[in-house]
Amino acid sequence: MKKTLFSLAFVALFSIGATTTVSAQATKTVMVGGAPMYPTKNIVENAVNSKDHTTLVAAVKAAGLVETLQSAGPFTVFAPTNEAFNKLPAGTVETLVKPENKATLTKILTYHVVAGRMTAADLMKAIKAGKGKATLKTVQGGTLTAMMKGKTIELKDEKGGVSTVTIADVLQSNGVIHVVNTVLMPN
Repeated sequence: MKKTLFSLAFVALFSIGATTTVSAQATKTVMVGGAPMYPTKNIVENAVNSKDHTTLVAAVKAAGLVETLQSAGPFTVFAPTNEAFNKLPAGTVETLVKPENKATLTKILTYHVVAGRMTAADLMKAIKAGKGKATLKTVQGGTLTAMMKGKTIELKDEKGGVSTVTIADVLQSNGVIHVVNTVLMPN
């Protein structure tokens, strides 16, 4: 079950980049990475077609998580784009996808996933209830701190790094994805 949770979470990372609203996504197809993302299909069925997330696809494959990504979920995924991965120090991604670094890669990828479906509205409600901050438990076992900066949701990782949700609420049949602009790092 734990591997299934991790795996589903990572495929969710593939299906990011949509710019339509939640209500529009619930009724129409969104294009991501040059491919349609159907809200009636699961994360895996949609994600395999996105051309804008080659770094994430490579990472998921290297972590050995592709086979079990058909789980029902639901999951909330904070999905870094290729540009987010490009912010990492030179050589980091190439090092992480090596077989000997599989455990570290898996730890980083699962740190971007929270069990359950949390829309942007749900996140904002939790932040308000927490008087400006909400602690989210990740599938990896760590925590993310969600907060608002104006009308934008930000996430603070365990190392103090901050990532902004640039596109919220990319709905799938088994989860929701929020695109983030920086890779989040666990302790």
